[in-house]
Amino acid sequence: MKKTIEKIIQRPPAPGMVGDGFRVYHYIPGTHVTQRRISPFLVLDFNAEYDFGPSETVKGVGVHPHKGFETVTIAYKGSIAHHDSTGNSGVIRPGDVQWMTAGAGILHKEYHEEEFSKKGGAFEMVQLWVNLPKKDKSTTPHYQAITAAQMGKVQLPNNGGLVNVIAGSVKGVAGAAATYSPVNMFDIKLNRDGELTTGIPATHNTALLVINGSIVVNGEKAPEHSFVLFNNDGEEITINATENAVVLLLSGEPINEPIASYGPFVMNTQEEIHEALEEFQSGKYGTLH
Repeated sequence: MKKTIEKIIQRPPAPGMVGDGFRVYHYIPGTHVTQRRISPFLVLDFNAEYDFGPSETVKGVGVHPHKGFETVTIAYKGSIAHHDSTGNSGVIRPGDVQWMTAGAGILHKEYHEEEFSKKGGAFEMVQLWVNLPKKDKSTTPHYQAITAAQMGKVQLPNNGGLVNVIAGSVKGVAGAAATYSPVNMFDIKLNRDGELTTGIPATHNTALLVINGSIVVNGEKAPEHSFVLFNNDGEEITINATENAVVLLLSGEPINEPIASYGPFVMNTQEEIHEALEEFQSGKYGTLH
């Protein structure tokens, strides 16, 4: 049985700036999609293709804390560097993913990679926040550096395209990311007239974002930059590309626990939020310059 579509949401009317290096359209949470409805996903920010121009000053987001969830940054165009207070650092390039588990608390910063910043050019990325179950919110912070080459890959028939499996599995091919609750995350690159049919559990909250191009999904047209939210019914999703297209497909088993959030902290109660603030202010998350 095919999953039915609850709604197709057009791109938000205007982007906002995160720091000075990320010009993002904010899809989750929003008036159309609450965090509860799309659990375990808490935030979806999409930096649609944009050229910031060459700059000697590196643009990005300065040092800030996180606790109680994971951040997942997917690079489509351009290069992103990061550092965190556990000593991790790295650069992700097109096709790569930075999967940071903030857990018990961490400081980090993200910015345009220095050489890319000097040259300028097309920049395109997605950042997701993925909630952690209560039992895992105090896990030790850590980081998964997932290159495009490390991902599971599914070649589609008839030169239809390629699926990079970030998390979960497609047609028996597993993704590279370890997750704390069941999550599927597929970077789908379809050639014109390419088709992908895949199964997603009916219980999962499921959506897709059309990064580039336009598609028909389960019989309905979804234009570039639209966000498609599925009902929790059926299992089958079929995506047909009407032109070359890039699609991010997300699904996850809902975490049916209270959500208390304040800025960069996501816990279960307001008391835990106050604790997180006190920990940050007292320097418990370490130092980062």
